[in-house]
Amino acid sequence: MADIRFGTDGWRAVIAEDFTFRNLHRVAHATAEWILEQSRTAPKIVVGYDTRFLGRSFAEYTARVLASAGIEVLLPESFVPTPAISWATREFGCAAGIVITASHNPPEYNGFKLKANFGGPLLPDGVAEVEAGIPAADDILPSPKSLDMLRGSGGIVEQDLTTGYLDCLRSRLDIDAIRSSGLRVAHDAMFGAGQGVFIELLGAGQVAALRSTHNPGFGGRSPEPIERNLGILAEAVVAEGCAAGIANDGDADRVALFDERGRFVDSHTLLALLVRYLHKEVGMSGRVVKAFSSTSIIDRMAEAYGLPVETTRIGFKYIAGHIVKGNVLVGGEESGGIAVQGHIPDRDGLYIGLLVMQMMAQRGKKLSELVEELHGEFGAQAYRRVDFHTTDTNKERILQRLRQGNGPEAIAGSSVLRVDPFDGFKHHVEGGWLLVRPSGTEPLLRVYAEAETPERAQALILDAADQLGIPVPQRD
Repeated sequence: MADIRFGTDGWRAVIAEDFTFRNLHRVAHATAEWILEQSRTAPKIVVGYDTRFLGRSFAEYTARVLASAGIEVLLPESFVPTPAISWATREFGCAAGIVITASHNPPEYNGFKLKANFGGPLLPDGVAEVEAGIPAADDILPSPKSLDMLRGSGGIVEQDLTTGYLDCLRSRLDIDAIRSSGLRVAHDAMFGAGQGVFIELLGAGQVAALRSTHNPGFGGRSPEPIERNLGILAEAVVAEGCAAGIANDGDADRVALFDERGRFVDSHTLLALLVRYLHKEVGMSGRVVKAFSSTSIIDRMAEAYGLPVETTRIGFKYIAGHIVKGNVLVGGEESGGIAVQGHIPDRDGLYIGLLVMQMMAQRGKKLSELVEELHGEFGAQAYRRVDFHTTDTNKERILQRLRQGNGPEAIAGSSVLRVDPFDGFKHHVEGGWLLVRPSGTEPLLRVYAEAETPERAQALILDAADQLGIPVPQRD
């Protein structure tokens, strides 16, 4: 693999195919060189990992490369959620953070995420600088010293990060209110790094834990918290008499929700609920930052509440660029990655899930009632996303057609009013929109739609796919 490229959120590749120790060495070496160039004092970095196959081994090897270059490395005692690494990067004054994770990708993948010193994703300019410094595949790199030689002061230091991260959550959330409310929650860790956190904070009696064992194969499917992967959680919410169901992805920076009836609450609705709660109930203000694929309800809310709203490219690193400038109330994206004022400037699926529990406890309302309140005030919008697997040749043909302005003139009977090519190709129609864009981490095209009803959103997707010649998806 001559070229290594960072996608929407880090470098990801198939283990033993392109994600090898050799290629990891190249990326870690480039990261070390970049950190040393940026640092005026002896730098320190934290390296974490999730529950994926060989995660500990890849993290230790990364730590060895960094420590051999003269960088002090903090290495957790076990797997940890990615938000814990973001928190630790800032808490311990680190120059950067690294997480060995492929997030929601299929089990055969692993990856390399970079965190900036402020405790959020490394911003695009920094990522580009690291990427530009990756050595060629045939370059001879200095061999890292052995792990034993590097343990201890000035080398690799094993650090308990879990305790500090849990204490951080306790300090920023009203855990007592959640516990005293008696609200029971079903938590689906999807075999990922978020397992055990809800039980640790709320107690075993208040949590129905699902898929909370260490299984690097993730039960044979991607640990992505989207509705089609969470049937077991929807059933458990009803069967266990829970007030809500909460799921997190493999490294626990994303979140998904179900209400007490086992009905999916999409990330757009969640984002809007948090804006409403934090502004109207808690009295907080600030800018609302959303990704290009996020709901238009946010625009109506921002106008009603007098809050500035800003739209970014897709990828949380772009949202983080706004957060670090200050005064952001909520920043979020379609995939379930959300950050809020008063916590780390990064996605934290565990914190957001608990914040929703806090909202329910303080308001004394069911999750379905909170959603009904929101829709009563701002109207309901239905959202759909379909991931279409295709060949690189066909994907490029479709994208080239859209670049040339030869996309559909009407979709599912509605004329296309305008096309916005900001990040992908967003086709605006009466009452909604349809977006076509390539994935930043996987070989597929994503097609998104928002409309008045789920059926209408699905019709927009299917008709656009047919007109563009996108093959029927292997999974929806």
